[in-house]
Amino acid sequence: MINNCEKCNAGWKNFKHLTKNELEQVNNNRYEATFKPGEVMIKQGSPASNAMFMATGVAKSYIEGLNGKNFILNLEKPGCLIMGPGTYVNSRHDYSVAAITSIRACFVSSDLLKQLARTNGAFAESLTEYFCSRSVRSHTRMISMAQKRMPGRLAELLLYLADEIFGTSEFDMILTRQELGEMTSMAKECVVRILKELEDSGVIYSDSFKVKILDRGKLLRISEKG
Repeated sequence: MINNCEKCNAGWKNFKHLTKNELEQVNNNRYEATFKPGEVMIKQGSPASNAMFMATGVAKSYIEGLNGKNFILNLEKPGCLIMGPGTYVNSRHDYSVAAITSIRACFVSSDLLKQLARTNGAFAESLTEYFCSRSVRSHTRMISMAQKRMPGRLAELLLYLADEIFGTSEFDMILTRQELGEMTSMAKECVVRILKELEDSGVIYSDSFKVKILDRGKLLRISEKG
């Protein structure tokens, strides 16, 4: 259990703009929940009455497409706020979020956060900056998916996992081959084939549980040239 927002190690960094009284309001109106791998935490189309803060674990944000085909937008890690643009548009979540690992999260009323944004300019600016940075990141990924060939897409994803999610060139593969495909707009079979090609060429080592980047320079060139 998290004692309070002020002392939470995984607290959202932009809460630093809140006064002690405002932060206490957040703390008094939050609810903790735990999730097992695979559990849906937020359902696309459901009421956006709460924002969610990740305290532990890794989750995936994804668009539920037609015929059961999904597109993974982001991997969410501790310290992030999940509060989609639907909060301000139609009061609905415009994507789903599901746990990849075991997760502990806090839910806080979206109305409270909007109220704080109206009365605290610095917090409002940080909230806007946060939304914009996520939007830019999503747009950049979508451009990559549209313009790069399949090896470049997968190379970019492996570098993203190493640099932004795990911070190391050797990491546990927490995504299934299907999920790797849903992040790169590829069929699972293509993911398996390209991973094998990267391994055969000495760029990576991979199995069902781990990935190790052996030649970062070459993987970066494959990502850049697509």
